[in-house]
Amino acid sequence: MRTFTSPYSPKASARSPLRLDLVWRISLNLRNSAPSEPRQEDCLMRNPFLHPNRIFSSGFYRDADLDFEVRTTLGGAASGAADTGEVLSTIAEIDEGDSQAWFDRWTALGERVQTIAEESAARGHLVSAAGSYLRASTYFGVALGSIDRLDSDELLVPTFRQHREAWDRFVDATSAKTERVEIPYEGMTMPGYLFKPAGNGVKCCLILVNGSDGTLSGLWGCAKAALERGYTVLMFDGPGQQSLLFEKDVPFRFDWEAVITPVVDFLLERPDVGSSRLAIYGVSQAGYWVPRALAFEHRIAAAVVDPGVVDVSTSWIEHLPSGLKKLLNEGNERRFDLEMSWGMKLSRETSRMWKFRARPYRQDSYFKTVQEVLKYNLIDVAGGIRTSMFITDPEDEQFWPGQAKWLADMLPGEKMLSTFTAAEGANFHCQPLARMLTEQRMFDWLDDVLKR
Repeated sequence: MRTFTSPYSPKASARSPLRLDLVWRISLNLRNSAPSEPRQEDCLMRNPFLHPNRIFSSGFYRDADLDFEVRTTLGGAASGAADTGEVLSTIAEIDEGDSQAWFDRWTALGERVQTIAEESAARGHLVSAAGSYLRASTYFGVALGSIDRLDSDELLVPTFRQHREAWDRFVDATSAKTERVEIPYEGMTMPGYLFKPAGNGVKCCLILVNGSDGTLSGLWGCAKAALERGYTVLMFDGPGQQSLLFEKDVPFRFDWEAVITPVVDFLLERPDVGSSRLAIYGVSQAGYWVPRALAFEHRIAAAVVDPGVVDVSTSWIEHLPSGLKKLLNEGNERRFDLEMSWGMKLSRETSRMWKFRARPYRQDSYFKTVQEVLKYNLIDVAGGIRTSMFITDPEDEQFWPGQAKWLADMLPGEKMLSTFTAAEGANFHCQPLARMLTEQRMFDWLDDVLKR
């Protein structure tokens, strides 16, 4: 999950919320500001070799977005979706702030690793081919996620197709039993992949729901952990996600029950799944979508949200200047859009990121986009959730701090709030460097709930 940033966003966030308050204030006062003494952490970041063992706390980059992306990508190494040396050697050649080099280097790495996969496949080494295709898919996905930093988004669809082609070749080469599926949805279909565990008998089917901009390869760690424990796994592109957004222009929707109910219908109609209990996992913004769906869809026995999200809009509007918030509350669309347009002119980076992040909501003005995001709120529906739920609550959550506990307090039924800390190597949104710890906790809980 990434939201919006400006050149003046604090280090405390990953892809930080839209900081128009700072854009306004700093644009007026920057020339009059006096130089300050360098902070110790700044000195460390300029010369990380002073204390290279502190990279976990000091960060891989001063830019919080890039640092979080590196952490997330390294986290994929636990499931074979990345290789540590490939990641570290790639970022070693990218200077801070060089967005084109970032995109180019990750694309080149994806192409190099895909070539390795093709050579292995041609010689019949399918295990090696599968692993390389998976890593290539991840690296193309990193490049895809950085296009909002480029001057043009013309490479968006071609890069997505590179990513999805590598993913599909992984699916073809992997030893896991896999079936491509099309899930009926409002006169069209949602593309998905059904993975089946080795052996006979399925104890549960786990539905994986992605976040706002996550790739399918980003879900592989969770899928792999589920398969090892005997779960069948379904992952798919929903409205506003990946192929449905980039190739079919289908937008997000706040009422995710309209998505999950067709998914449940599809699974229960299958003879190889229908007799199994269903569970669901939602990552990042799906920490809102999954509880929203469960307020209306009651055929799912257990759920995991990573993390819990009650109000998506806070990551968009909490840092707006008070004047803009007033215009928003008054419903003054014309003035709100004028003020936003002026603010965007002060920062090309913020303007590009707005365009990229607002794309899935498919609204034609700043005001309408924010009004649409305001619908993503569980306050009025959380009382209808009956499903047992495991909620991750990471220390240093960047996007929705405090909302995991807020969600847990709202739920009327069984819930488990699991805190993850920096001392465990498990801080930040979705615990990027502690995916094995996350999977251990959530699957131990799921196993216990589902065997009742």
